[in-house]
Amino acid sequence: MEMPIPDPAVVARKARLVERLAAVLPADAVIHDDAETRAYECDALTAYRCPPLVVVLPASTREVSEVLRICHDEGVPVVPRGSGTSLAGGALPTADCVLLGVARMTGVLEVDYPNRFVRVQAGRTNLSVSGAVEEEDFFYAPDPSSQLACAIAGNVAMNSGGAHCLKYGVTTNNLLGVTMVLMDGTVVELGGAHLDAGGLDLLGVVCGSEGQLGVVTEATLRILRKPEGARPVLMGFDSNEVAGACVADIIRAGILPVAIEFMDRPCIRACEAFAGAGYPDCEALLIVEVQGSDAEIDAQLARIMAIARTHDPVELRESESEEESARIWLGRKSAFGAMGQINDYMCLDGTIPVSSLPFVLKRIGEMSAEYGLDVANVFHAGDGNMHPLILFDANRPGDLETCEAFGAEILKLCVEVGGCLTGEHGVGIEKRDLMLHQYAGADLEAQMAVKDVFDPDWLLNPAKVFPLSVSDTRRTGRRTGRQTAA
Repeated sequence: MEMPIPDPAVVARKARLVERLAAVLPADAVIHDDAETRAYECDALTAYRCPPLVVVLPASTREVSEVLRICHDEGVPVVPRGSGTSLAGGALPTADCVLLGVARMTGVLEVDYPNRFVRVQAGRTNLSVSGAVEEEDFFYAPDPSSQLACAIAGNVAMNSGGAHCLKYGVTTNNLLGVTMVLMDGTVVELGGAHLDAGGLDLLGVVCGSEGQLGVVTEATLRILRKPEGARPVLMGFDSNEVAGACVADIIRAGILPVAIEFMDRPCIRACEAFAGAGYPDCEALLIVEVQGSDAEIDAQLARIMAIARTHDPVELRESESEEESARIWLGRKSAFGAMGQINDYMCLDGTIPVSSLPFVLKRIGEMSAEYGLDVANVFHAGDGNMHPLILFDANRPGDLETCEAFGAEILKLCVEVGGCLTGEHGVGIEKRDLMLHQYAGADLEAQMAVKDVFDPDWLLNPAKVFPLSVSDTRRTGRRTGRQTAA
């Protein structure tokens, strides 16, 4: 994985840069010791690491503005970081950058229940947003698997989703406004506490922009009333393809569950060993959950289970209590931790049309044999957001490279069947060089022209999203040489 060569002129100015940053931030908010910056050398894509030049931890929009103004003056790249849970290398530093973490920005600034919104600082964790409003029976809908740890800043950057996004949508469907600081320190407000802002949809441009346009410091989020009730049904099938066909039939019938989650045999076994959720011994498993009144739930589940029976399930289990519902979800919520106990793995993220699930699952199985690496599948099947987990041995020479090549072929397959490279993890560095597989040169040119407007010197989150082969010349005044990331 290639990254830009650090600018020696920037590295040489480190002492002056630290002095200027320390003048606008508390002493403990500027980290420049080499041993201490190593704690920020990677995000959740741990295969690639690079300690930043300096780390700053501002606590307010004003402090973020001061930091960016200084970095702009000094010509220093800035890598924004939420909680560091990015699986695509979205917060990977460069050796000449200031890594700007928002972890200290956790406040709840405003709650308005009649108008159903909450305004928070962007470092607040996803789950704690719901925690701030649950006493009034409200919740924040997007629920990434990392919601206990991931920050709203990262959710906005990657347009994160989660298990319940089939009904409630992803971050962009629940984001009303942001406060964002541009690279030169200018503070802008986009959207607000209303359904739609007038003029250009700049909020839509910012959500999912992966820190390329500015640093989001505050977010106004839509909150919803908790549903009257919810109930899942567990379905076991003899093959991945049959489970995929069942998903397609449910969606084709016009039914909108709140979630349809998929797990295959390797993942089922790992989750059973880890969590003991009581899953059946089968090749593929679906968890389908619906919400509403008891009558609504009964009616929806009756239709869903009738569809499932046409696919000869090996098990069909409707929850009969809150305890049983919790157990059905226990394994799914534990899946990534469970897999991590048995093997190194790379978690992919690609989206496909739901009708293509049977074919894509079959093709992934064939490619697994071709590359000699096992795959565990666990994903949001209702909207076709796939998360294949490719198992490999990080200590075996060549395994990582084989894993990455296999992953690239899976993501290309997603595009070829009419899907896209990412559903919620973002592009980062992981899929950066695959962007040319999805987009024509003119398409990428249009995207880069937007960045030119917001960040003309290309100092924000360098070497992410856009292939270096097309972005090198845009990094005005920067060194365009490259090196291989560690």
